[in-house]
Parts: sequence; structure tokens; C-alpha cells
Amino acid sequence: QVQLVESGGGLVQPGGSLRLSCAASGSFFSISTMGWYRQAPGKQRELVATITSGFPTNYADSVKGRFTISRNNVKNTVALEMNSLKPEDTAVYYCNAYSRLRVDVPGRDYWGQGTQVTVSS
Repeated sequence: QVQLVESGGGLVQPGGSLRLSCAASGSFFSISTMGWYRQAPGKQRELVATITSGFPTNYADSVKGRFTISRNNVKNTVALEMNSLKPEDTAVYYCNAYSRLRVDVPGRDYWGQGTQVTVSS
């Protein structure tokens, strides 16, 4: 099983910055892709950013140029640096990892419990 624990959420003013972190733990063989998703009230969960074990990244158009995702494959952590935050960035942010628990089983998605990010004056 893979456990993901997010941290760093909170309240920030528009134009401010916030850094989210996620640590993966448990028993697993490998984690191929890690990422961040978010869900605002009344809306579907949406992709924010992903990063592979080889470090190629993918960003939602709404956050390009403002957010930066990074990971440490040794520590099994992923971070999201958020800059120039807007009220529309307000959401619960979820850490995601696509992981293979053992060498002989397929990989699957694992999710953290989420951390609240609120952008408001």
C-alpha cells in the first residue's frame, strides 16, 4: 500500500505564494508518476501538474507560468510551488501517485487526503 500525506496548505492573499509538499510511504516497488490535482466546491477534480520519474512535467493551462512541480525520487516526495495565486485557485489539493506495489502486479493510482488552499483577501 502507498500512503500519501500532503502539507503546506492554508490561507494566502491574491498574488501570494504557497508551497505544497507530499510524502509517499509504505510498501511499494516503484512510483512512475506523481502529481497534484485539485477540486473546488461544485466542480470536478482537475489536473494541476504531473511529473514522471524521469522528470518530464505537464501543467494545466490555467497554472502554466505560475506553478512549478518537482520531485525527489530518493525521498519519494513531490512538491508544488504556487506563485501569483488567484482566488480561482481556491480548492482542495490532492497528491497523486501512480505506483506498482510489487514487481508482478499492475500499477494503480493512490491519493492523499487533500489539503485546503484558500486564496482570499
